[in-house]
Amino acid sequence: MSSLQRLLSIAGALAVFTATASAKIERVVEKSFQVQPGVQLKVSTSGGDVRVSPSSDSVVKVIAKEHIRAGSDAEAEEILKKLDLKIEQSGNSVEASASYENQMGFHFGSWPPVQVDFIVTVPASASVDLKTSGGDVVVGDLEGRVRAHTSGGDVKLGSIGGDVDASTSGGNVVLSEGRGSVNLSTSGGNVSADRIIGAASLKTSGGDIKVDSVENTLTAETSGGDVRAGFSGALKGDCRLSTSGGEVKAIVGKEAAFHLDAATSGGEVEAAGITITIDRGGMGKSTLAGEVNGGGPLLKLRSSGGDIKVVVR
Repeated sequence: MSSLQRLLSIAGALAVFTATASAKIERVVEKSFQVQPGVQLKVSTSGGDVRVSPSSDSVVKVIAKEHIRAGSDAEAEEILKKLDLKIEQSGNSVEASASYENQMGFHFGSWPPVQVDFIVTVPASASVDLKTSGGDVVVGDLEGRVRAHTSGGDVKLGSIGGDVDASTSGGNVVLSEGRGSVNLSTSGGNVSADRIIGAASLKTSGGDIKVDSVENTLTAETSGGDVRAGFSGALKGDCRLSTSGGEVKAIVGKEAAFHLDAATSGGEVEAAGITITIDRGGMGKSTLAGEVNGGGPLLKLRSSGGDIKVVVR
C-alpha cells in the first residue's frame, strides 16, 4: 500500500469514528424553586448556551438540556457519570452549573463529550451572574444587575434596570437598554446598544460600536471599526469616542453645549450645523477644537485612519 493510500485509509477511518462519536443524544433535567423578590441567579456551563427569561411569578425554573455525543444510550450513561451537574437553592439564591471531569491528553472531535444548555425563567426583579466557555448568553428584560460572560459566543441583553457587565472573547454584544452603569466589551465582534441611561464604557478590539441614545457619560473605543453615538439632550459629563481604523460619528442636539476636541491622523473633521468658537484647527482639516454653544463637558473624538463627523440631530 502506498503512502497516499495509507493516508486516505486513516482519514476514512477517522471520518467514520468522528461521525459515530458525533451522534447526539439528549437528556433534560428540570427543577423549580420558590423564591423571594430580588433573587440572585448564578449559572455556569462549559460550551453550552445560557438563556434567561423574566416572569411575573415568584418561581425560578431551571431546565438543563444535555447534548451528549455518544453512539448509544449505554455510552451516553457512561459519559454522564463524569458530568458534574448542580441545580440547587440556598436562601434567596439559585445556582446551576455543569462541568465535565477534566482529562489530560489528546481528544478526537469536540471536547467535552457533553454540553449543557441552561434555560432559566426568573422573576423580573432578579439579578444574574452568567458564564459559558463557548455558547451564547441571552437575557430578557430584568430589573436587577446582570453579569454575563462567554468565551466564544454572542451576548444579547434586553432592558436591564441594574448595572450591566457583559463580555465575550469572540462574538457580538447587544444591549436593548441599560438604566444602570454599563460595561460592554468584546475581543472580536461588534458592540451595540439602543439606549444607555447610565454611565457607559464600550470596547472592542475588532468591530464597530454603535449607540442610538446616550444619556450619560460614554467611553467608546475600538481598534478596528467605526464608532457612532447619538447623544440625547445635554452632555452629562466628559465623553470619548476613538478608533484606530475607522470613522467616528457623534450626533448631538442643536442646543447641546460642550467643548469639542476632534482629531484624526488619516482623514478630516466635518462639523455641520453646530455653533463653535474655534480654538484650534478648522472645518475640513485634521483637527477641530473649540467651544460649542458656549462650552461645557469635553467631547473628545479620535481616529487614526478615518474621518470624524459631528452631526446635529
